[in-house]
Amino acid sequence: MKTRIFLFVLTASLLMCGAQGFVLRASADTVDDLHRELKDVQYREAEIKIRLEQLDYDLKPENIERFFNGYGSTRPEELRESRRRQLQLEKDHLNSQLQQLASDRMRLETAIMNAQLLAATPHGAAAVLQPNANRHLWLSTNLRTMLALCGLVLLLGSLVLRVLVRRRRHVEGLSDTDITQSL
Repeated sequence: MKTRIFLFVLTASLLMCGAQGFVLRASADTVDDLHRELKDVQYREAEIKIRLEQLDYDLKPENIERFFNGYGSTRPEELRESRRRQLQLEKDHLNSQLQQLASDRMRLETAIMNAQLLAATPHGAAAVLQPNANRHLWLSTNLRTMLALCGLVLLLGSLVLRVLVRRRRHVEGLSDTDITQSL
């Protein structure tokens, strides 16, 4: 009986250590993925800023006028106004994309800091507030750990209860039916 308990506790400990190593590797992979995603967002931000500078230059009245220099038209004002509206719509669209990318960049920077903290201190993970994008990782690792610990506590509790019942039966010399009726 004692060897069974010892083997069970040893196996549970080994499984917990292996799970902890997996969490550390997963955290390192997550940090790398977040860094790649952040670089992509920064690259897209830079592209949009370059295009916005070009649009600002193109929106100047003299540049709109110069755009239509080779065209012959009976209504040049309408063409210029149409060109200005087209450029302004594109500029507004790019500004909204830039705002979205800025919020994504802030979210990713926060997620990277939290993932690095998780990788550095896996036992302090419960104190880290995760952004919504990475909340599933935090919940799943903590939930698995909590379930494993609860299972271990329940198993050990049942074993202790079993030992106590056997001792009581041995001391009092009661049969199995007497024990179940007294509980």
